[in-house]
Amino acid sequence: MNAPRTRVQRRPVHGVLLLDKPLGLSSNQALQKAKWLLRAEKAGHTGTLDPLATGVLPLCFGAATKFSQLHLDADKTYEATARLGLKTSTGDAEGEVVAERAVKVTPDDLARAEARFTGPIRQVPPMHSALKKDGKALYEYAREGIEVERAARDVVIHRLSVRAIDAENIRIVAMVSKGTYIRTLGEDIGEALGCGAHLTSLRRVATGGFDETQCVSLEALEVMSEDERLSQLLPAESLVAGHARVMLGTEDAARFLSGLRRRGHWADADAVAVFGQEPPAFLGTAHVMANELIPGRLLNPIEIQQILLNASLNASSCETTP
Repeated sequence: MNAPRTRVQRRPVHGVLLLDKPLGLSSNQALQKAKWLLRAEKAGHTGTLDPLATGVLPLCFGAATKFSQLHLDADKTYEATARLGLKTSTGDAEGEVVAERAVKVTPDDLARAEARFTGPIRQVPPMHSALKKDGKALYEYAREGIEVERAARDVVIHRLSVRAIDAENIRIVAMVSKGTYIRTLGEDIGEALGCGAHLTSLRRVATGGFDETQCVSLEALEVMSEDERLSQLLPAESLVAGHARVMLGTEDAARFLSGLRRRGHWADADAVAVFGQEPPAFLGTAHVMANELIPGRLLNPIEIQQILLNASLNASSCETTP
């Protein structure tokens, strides 16, 4: 008989874990592993990475999940390698080779491709993607051998570098807008070079204001104590670090948290991060119009109390650690 599984006692955990997603795991598999290690009640991620991709995957826990959409929309930077001359069914090394052509690429050819694909472009999403048609993911159709018509989408390649590694392999570094498929970009660059291409590796090195130097691996988390794991979490407000800050006194903070607008001498702004002064705490997001602070996504009082309590416990733990 199999031994009974140990039931994990979940707890409220709030914050952002910057995970360096390993090769081979889906984003959801990585999320569930981190959630289990932290014993967290609620968790979500900020946009998927393919199983064959590695790199920056912000995971949101508890109150931070309310602001995960902000990083779904964030610009992202990728580093990829592509094999020239071979086109595959999936656009990456997982697929079968469907076409092979000779490679005769010069530095000038690479420079022209770089210029062509920098700025606003249109992309046709790949069949091997999680986009849905009639409630079914495109990759499910692809596995059944069914080709579905896809409309081209407008995306922006903010920065692009295309350099030769050797005669048959190139390195692509791209900072891109939401919705850009790097596999498709690699394939399109291969077509522009006249030989076709597929990705052999893909790594996300930055998303929004976060980069790979801030990340922790699942392997590192596994050997940490529970307190060390919790210390890896960034506060929920790290997701709104680019927002202007608004501070509210105790009475205004309480009314704001109940969903009431507040009046003050604030400049109009599409998005602000709102904090209470006493106790010092992140309250949520809002926008300002005509000197009115209009609530957006808000933490609830219980979440704020839990965050303040955890901060106090962590401070006490640090003071008593020899």
